[in-house]
Amino acid sequence: MSIGLLALLDDVAALAKVAAASLDDIGAQAAKAGVKAAGVVIDDAAVTPRYVVGFAASREVPIVGKIALGSLRNKLIYLLPAALILSFVAPWAITPLLVIGGAYLCYEGSEKVFEALFPRGAHEHEAAMGAASQNAQNVEDEKVSGAIKTDFILSAEIMAITLANLPGGSTWMQALVLAVVGIGITALVYGGVAVIVKADDAGVALARNDRPVSSLLRRGVASAPLHTDRLLAPLTKGFGRGLVKAMPVLLKILAIVGTAAMIWVGGGIIIHGLEGYGFAGLAHFIHDIAAAAGHAVPSISGLLEWLVSATAAGLFGLILGAIVIPFTHYVAAPLVRAVRGGGKAEKHTVG
Repeated sequence: MSIGLLALLDDVAALAKVAAASLDDIGAQAAKAGVKAAGVVIDDAAVTPRYVVGFAASREVPIVGKIALGSLRNKLIYLLPAALILSFVAPWAITPLLVIGGAYLCYEGSEKVFEALFPRGAHEHEAAMGAASQNAQNVEDEKVSGAIKTDFILSAEIMAITLANLPGGSTWMQALVLAVVGIGITALVYGGVAVIVKADDAGVALARNDRPVSSLLRRGVASAPLHTDRLLAPLTKGFGRGLVKAMPVLLKILAIVGTAAMIWVGGGIIIHGLEGYGFAGLAHFIHDIAAAAGHAVPSISGLLEWLVSATAAGLFGLILGAIVIPFTHYVAAPLVRAVRGGGKAEKHTVG
């Protein structure tokens, strides 16, 4: 009996080791795949704060929460099963879909650059595309719906990039890695967004608080201020005012970084996709330039190679996006209007 029990315990311990190793492997694969999707993640974090502009402070975090739940639904209920089915039924389709997603990212990023350089022309382009304006007068449901739709596209690219970078393995392993990446990135992005949108409120509260230590210790207003309140109040007030002034600058920087990341990631995806189909000339050219830059300054060779590669991918993405913009303006937009017009005419006919 004791020998059988020991054997059973030994088997349990062996299974536990295998399970632990599998969990470590899932974590490692999720981290590696998540890094590959970092550019899209940055863009996701940069885009989302604009959806809460114009709402009362009390609604900002609930709106972010609704968008985060919608993002999780996109990733776990729709995109994860679709990715697994695709990898099983048509793995050859992953690269073309990545390239299409990369082209979309280049288009979106280039459009933002176009809007910054030519605001009037960008307005006309948006009107031609029938884009809904995002302003403080939109109702909350419309804001959340628009944010979730945008998130769906970015999430699809994140899941596709993750799947493309997973080594061959069992379906359940791939599913777990995709789930870990999806949940982790959602928590990271929308947790960060919640902090960003509430930072200015925290700054205002600090700037108005004459009793920072008493407030922290939950001492009532009727109690006498502490000596540390008088010492720290100038510092906390100054920090609060600085935070309020810094947030608009941070949001602008985030928008620039997000746009750059979108173009760079999109361009890189397409370059690597072309390489996979035998058109490796551009990828080799960029690699050679990056390697030459790294050899020129050996002390920072890795950083220089990455900067050159990212810049080249970004320039390629910007050019491609600039080509796609007139296509959408003169081809896609008229088609969209025609389809919408046909749908309305059909409804009127039926009515």
